[in-house]
Amino acid sequence: MLAASLAIAGDRAPEIQRAPAAPQAVGVAHTLRTIPEACARLEGRFTGDAAAPYALATVRTGARCQSRAALRQQAPKGGAAGWVLNDLIRVPSAACPSQQAMVRVWRKPAGNAAPKMDAQGKARVYLKDGLDAAAAGQLAAIPQYAVAMAVEGKDCR
Repeated sequence: MLAASLAIAGDRAPEIQRAPAAPQAVGVAHTLRTIPEACARLEGRFTGDAAAPYALATVRTGARCQSRAALRQQAPKGGAAGWVLNDLIRVPSAACPSQQAMVRVWRKPAGNAAPKMDAQGKARVYLKDGLDAAAAGQLAAIPQYAVAMAVEGKDCR
């Protein structure tokens, strides 16, 4: 089944290698992954509904969290430039062992260079420099994440 999942994901192994999650009961919400750069966590639950057996939600981690990355709910098109399969999360259903949710997380790095070190060996970032760059329309790109979910396997009804 992993080979079929990799074929769908573009024949690449994800950057993060993980075993399938513990089987989850219907109606129980569970955290799949936290993306601190985007101030978000992915939360899923099996619904028991044959039309939509799994629900995936993005939950903000904190009201004061300042996002350093964008999170999209739309997967990149096949072969989209710069996107890397970051994570493949498999969640089996406790009520229907032949069915599992497959959550794919892609990452698109921004390619920003690390700040230059000063004479004291410190990387210093100055607010005025950032404001000047913003006024000139020269803001650097930010990293992006994209999430897609699919349910694989046979329905047990």
